[in-house]
Amino acid sequence: MIAVMGATGNTGGKIARGLLDRGVEVRAIGRDPLKLAELERAGAQVFVGDSRDPELLANAFRGAAAAYTLLPTDRRASDYRGSQREEGEAIAEAIRRSGVKHVVALSCLGADLDAPTGVIQGLHEQELRLNGIDGLNVLFLRPVSFFENFYDAFESIRDHGMIVDSVVPDLKIPMVASRDVADAAIDALAAPDWDGVAHREVIGPRDVSYREATRIIGERIGNPDLQYIQLPYDEMAGLLVDVGMSESFAMQYVEMTRAFNEGVVVPRNGRTTTNSTPTTFEQFADGFGEAYRDFSAPAMA
Repeated sequence: MIAVMGATGNTGGKIARGLLDRGVEVRAIGRDPLKLAELERAGAQVFVGDSRDPELLANAFRGAAAAYTLLPTDRRASDYRGSQREEGEAIAEAIRRSGVKHVVALSCLGADLDAPTGVIQGLHEQELRLNGIDGLNVLFLRPVSFFENFYDAFESIRDHGMIVDSVVPDLKIPMVASRDVADAAIDALAAPDWDGVAHREVIGPRDVSYREATRIIGERIGNPDLQYIQLPYDEMAGLLVDVGMSESFAMQYVEMTRAFNEGVVVPRNGRTTTNSTPTTFEQFADGFGEAYRDFSAPAMA
């Protein structure tokens, strides 16, 4: 039995379904019973509730061979770092109460650093928190920028013909498909092969710049003139607030992109055969193009 947090989310959903496909029993943890219903029909045992509830999590983890954890913090939280801390402490307490011995925790490239890295610094704190649990075998998966983050640009592409962020246009950074992160977690959860504390980077097949990513997306959606625009940090933070995110999250986000721009967040040992993953940005962009056409198609009368 494997317990999976965020079982309807970007990585957790893929992990839960992948484990079920392998014939592994799954406890699916999430907030929305309607979204969890599909997993329940597929054979999962569901636990519905708040990820900040250590009793709920402990009940889901108890008796499991392993658990997948992550910090599913709301980008609208008025105190983003405080929310990360609250959820992280609930997860750690649940692990202690439940006695689960193997955990795969979603972390991030740069989480080994005690440095101003914005949202990543909360994951640094969570790594330290889980490292302090006696007898726990924990594997930290460290991706960085998910390909799927570009879905947030749908409206900007449709309404303004551009993708905007605060990352330097030609800075090549590790980007990865959530599918590849999920596959790494599935393999580890199905057959735990580590003792104590371990780390695995999952960083895509090659580094990609935002300008290159925008060009590839533009090709897939039939807009070769699609532009990437780098905004100053304060303007990017203001834009995030304008679209409904909290000021707290916005400031953490641009601190993270500053860390990218200044070369702070990089793979520990560069790119290797063990931290590279198979899905290319071009393959992701094929699906992006289909999703964007569905998004931008005129509504039927």
